[in-house]
Amino acid sequence: MPAPDQRRTIRERLAREAGRLEKRAPFTVGLVYPSPYAVGMSSLGYQRIYRALMDAPGLGCERIFLPDTASAAASPAEAALSYESLRPLSAFPLLAVSLAFELELSSLVRMLDAAGIPALARERDERHAVVLAGGPLTFSNPVPAGALVDAIVLGEGETLAVSCVEAVRDAPSRREALARLAALPHVWVPSLHGEALPPLSQVDDALLPATSTIVTPDAELSDMFLIEPERGCSRGCTYCVMRRTTNGGMRLVPPEVVLERIPAGARRVGLVGAAVSDHPRIVEIVSALADRGLEAGLSSLRPERLRPELVAALRRVGYRTLTTALDGASQRLRDVIERRSREAHYVQAAELAREHGLERLKLYLIVGLPSETDADLDECARFVGELSRIVPVALGISPFVAKRRTPLDALPFAGVRVVDQRLARLRGKLRGRADTRATSARWAWVEHVLAQGGLAEGLALCDATRAGAAWSDFRRCFAALGHQPEPPGGALGRDVRASAGNR
Repeated sequence: MPAPDQRRTIRERLAREAGRLEKRAPFTVGLVYPSPYAVGMSSLGYQRIYRALMDAPGLGCERIFLPDTASAAASPAEAALSYESLRPLSAFPLLAVSLAFELELSSLVRMLDAAGIPALARERDERHAVVLAGGPLTFSNPVPAGALVDAIVLGEGETLAVSCVEAVRDAPSRREALARLAALPHVWVPSLHGEALPPLSQVDDALLPATSTIVTPDAELSDMFLIEPERGCSRGCTYCVMRRTTNGGMRLVPPEVVLERIPAGARRVGLVGAAVSDHPRIVEIVSALADRGLEAGLSSLRPERLRPELVAALRRVGYRTLTTALDGASQRLRDVIERRSREAHYVQAAELAREHGLERLKLYLIVGLPSETDADLDECARFVGELSRIVPVALGISPFVAKRRTPLDALPFAGVRVVDQRLARLRGKLRGRADTRATSARWAWVEHVLAQGGLAEGLALCDATRAGAAWSDFRRCFAALGHQPEPPGGALGRDVRASAGNR
């Protein structure tokens, strides 16, 4: 039985939620997010599917998250319960899973195993729920997930999710349910399609913007009403899954529509999207929120968009830290990955942060890009040090992981030792001048294998998770497929510009 503290935690969180929909439906779906509640309830996509299913005639859903205390070795005592009725995953005929990134697949294995549901799709039969997936991961490479789930909706799933649920509900058997799902556009059924993926789905612009339904202080984006002023991106950054060619480019929502969709009782608003600050009327939107006395946060700020009027508006809606992306360690690397930003943009951002009383400038950096050298890192350390003399700087560092559907697809991982050495070099040169925090190079390698992998890698992930989910378990299971955490000789010298130009 699940631990009593999980039931108590759920009851306490429900009491603090606002906006939850109450519905008893003939067919109820388990809406699964394989990360803790705080993360899942900060996902606008997850909340959008929740609303779509609750609005559909005859359908309903109950939310299920990875328990906060779940360990790598899943057991029945750690089985996740639905928030609405405290039922386990095994009580639902259909599980709809939202996948945001590759490492969540391991959490999905743990959740299914703990519930007594075979984690591998090939091991499930008529006794078990149909497992359907969607979410941001499908914009890149969902193939490893195909070892675990029965079907995947690729791309934007607001309308397809309902069609998929109805197909499963109306099918007389599991076999027929999968056949009906396979006949739907943009739905991939691995057991019938192999590794051949259909194109990405794109919803009609009339359905924009997506908004959150439930607001809670227990989300990472605490007490925030989420809304998208735009969807997609018009830029061509070669490492990014959401670049302009992925799913129709950037689609704008008029400021009037954004503002009228924000409920009167909202106190904090999150403007969500891949390129929010590229909205041509973003200053107007943020200023209007400030005039209402609201706090606000933007999910993406481009350095060249940080003009005085925007930073002033951000300060009015409660900003204390100005966050943007440095990405490449040097101007050379930023040029080859097609970032528009220049050093002058970051200097201006730092000066504006100081001028408007913000406490710090936070920069995101990618380390381990192909062709990167110590000279690039030294340039980064020099420049960040200069910025720190204007305003305190925090540096958030992530190793480069090549993603499918990008021009840098199939480029190698720099290597765990190489990334660790480069992180140490940066930290040493920036000690006392900037706060540096980095994602683990080891887990970035695991992400890389999955980002580039297929069904075999999904099977190996399941084995590694069941073995304990330590990095050594993933290294051993992936090694059986020929993957190593260090690249073959010479791989790091490849020219990223040449590679991108050939794709």
